[in-house]
Amino acid sequence: MPGARNSAASIENMDMKLEVMILPVTDVDRAKEFYGRLGWRLDQTPPGIVQLTPHGSGCSVQFGPDLNPAAPGSAMNYLVVSDLEAARSALVGAGVDVGEIVHMTPQGPVSGPDPEGRSYFSRATFKDPDGNTWLVQEITTRLPGRVEAEETSFASASDLASALRRAEAAHGEHEKRTGTTDPDWPGWYAQYMVSEQAGTELPQ
Repeated sequence: MPGARNSAASIENMDMKLEVMILPVTDVDRAKEFYGRLGWRLDQTPPGIVQLTPHGSGCSVQFGPDLNPAAPGSAMNYLVVSDLEAARSALVGAGVDVGEIVHMTPQGPVSGPDPEGRSYFSRATFKDPDGNTWLVQEITTRLPGRVEAEETSFASASDLASALRRAEAAHGEHEKRTGTTDPDWPGWYAQYMVSEQAGTELPQ
């Protein structure tokens, strides 16, 4: 049916942004204190619902009495950071019991960050007081197609600063290879940062 085909085509281009994840908790006040300790912003919500948003995140978490029928502690979610070692240190400094950093190999997780610094490979986990698990994953370069190049954005000043530092280091290697000083380094930085986030080929 033509109408069905049109609907299918239009929904592929319809923006649907993940807004909230609902966590199953037993003690709302205890959960609120824990996530507040992580520096997550407390948002205004209807009575009986607590909503907090991680710094730099477009998605929030909510919890409240009878808000989620799942068993407390059964949730597992991902957090993405651009510098896992710095993030882990900050979490530990906030009194969170964070597991060691590991990186993934074909044989399973191995202690320590990924030696090659590859995105998606290094991770660490922590739990909230109810046992809900958070896996913190280091991502600096997205897989191809994961982010549209024309929609490049940075969620926070710290993410932008990290991207600039990586671009600066890569540009230094670029100038070593060419043996010349690049006067258009801002344009090179911009192309590198867009390509890194979109998962496309990086400038050399």
